[in-house]
Amino acid sequence: MTTETIHPVRGPLEGSVRLPGDKSISHRYGMLAAIAEGTSVIRNYSSGADCHSTLGCLRSLGVEITEDGRDVTVHGRGLRGLSECSGQLDAGNSGSTIRMLSGILAGHPFTTRIGGDDSLSKRPMQRIMGPLAQMGATLSAHDGKFPPLEIRGGSLRPLDYDMPMASAQVKSCVLLAGLYADGATTVHEPAKTRDHTEVALREFGVEIETGRGWARVNGPAKLEARNLSVPGDLSSAAFFLVAAALVPGSNVILQGVGLNPTRATLIDFLVSMGVQIKILDMGMNNGEPVGDLLVRGSTLKGGVIEKQTAAALIDEIPVLAILGVLSEDGLTVRDAAELRIKETDRIETMASNLRRMGIEIETRPDGFVLPGKQVFRAATLDSYGDHRIAMAFAVAALRANGPCTIENAGAASVSFPEFWQTLRGLAD
Repeated sequence: MTTETIHPVRGPLEGSVRLPGDKSISHRYGMLAAIAEGTSVIRNYSSGADCHSTLGCLRSLGVEITEDGRDVTVHGRGLRGLSECSGQLDAGNSGSTIRMLSGILAGHPFTTRIGGDDSLSKRPMQRIMGPLAQMGATLSAHDGKFPPLEIRGGSLRPLDYDMPMASAQVKSCVLLAGLYADGATTVHEPAKTRDHTEVALREFGVEIETGRGWARVNGPAKLEARNLSVPGDLSSAAFFLVAAALVPGSNVILQGVGLNPTRATLIDFLVSMGVQIKILDMGMNNGEPVGDLLVRGSTLKGGVIEKQTAAALIDEIPVLAILGVLSEDGLTVRDAAELRIKETDRIETMASNLRRMGIEIETRPDGFVLPGKQVFRAATLDSYGDHRIAMAFAVAALRANGPCTIENAGAASVSFPEFWQTLRGLAD
């Protein structure tokens, strides 16, 4: 078990940070490159363990992949070219891997078992099992809903699917399966989710139609190899945006961050809470907007996260809770029951650590109420094996009244192995 001790900062955070490649985009580029015709090179591929679980699964399916630092070369096998794996595919801790790759596996005429670690084995999969079964795949799972999944794929039928709950992973799973169906597969979403799959499919030469609340692919499709560069991860940037905002006098630049409009809710919400953010040098990179972010120490107001905003910010809520503690009016979160089925029950793991630090919080089934103008006390904290909990409380520790120890700190490597070194570099 790894531990990290974070000391309160004595002065402002200063410096520039280049973030690892965006997790969401890295997963998608790796999977699409594997079923493309030809060899793709993906630069700045995520260094996180989750994205390397995707590469490991693809290798087990017969895809030749080489790595040179953060550059990944994928020798595509074509749409139907993956090979049957004799053992069980290991998705590790990655819900993105198991949910999206299942859509591709459903189009292959063999049976695959795919599972992961203890945490992943507790995350329900009915939301992808249902539509894939409607398309003609046969799936089974532990207790009917938990990994490992067994997927018997083959000829798929096109589907017009209304998602009962907004989820970019479920949307992506169905669209990827639609690449194998004979006809048009359409996904309707009740709220706008990130569109990295739609953007990536276009980059790989797939004709995809999109409109307000829907996306459609026509299968069978052909994908063409590409040379691509992954923007910096905005979800990882969130920890440094909050850290700089919380420390008076801070001046931090985050370089080359992906600024996809479907994820702009984070920037908009931070600005609404009073965080001083300026976007510099905006440009486009393989269909994805990219820019540098300048963030300064800020005077913070309160906020409410609910409805569509809760869905859009679901991964960032742990670190936004830290912002809420030191804000004027605190933070209220509603309509975020999905927090309870992430790597941990994040409502409870957040509340446990906040209470250790002397913070008052009222938890609810779908969120929490966090009063503002509170003070972080030094404490021993636990990530509970959850990368976002580890990093969120490292940010909290910067403003505590003494050193804080974070147990199971190695969990941060799931998405950001360089996190601890990067944080200390700004604080020193």
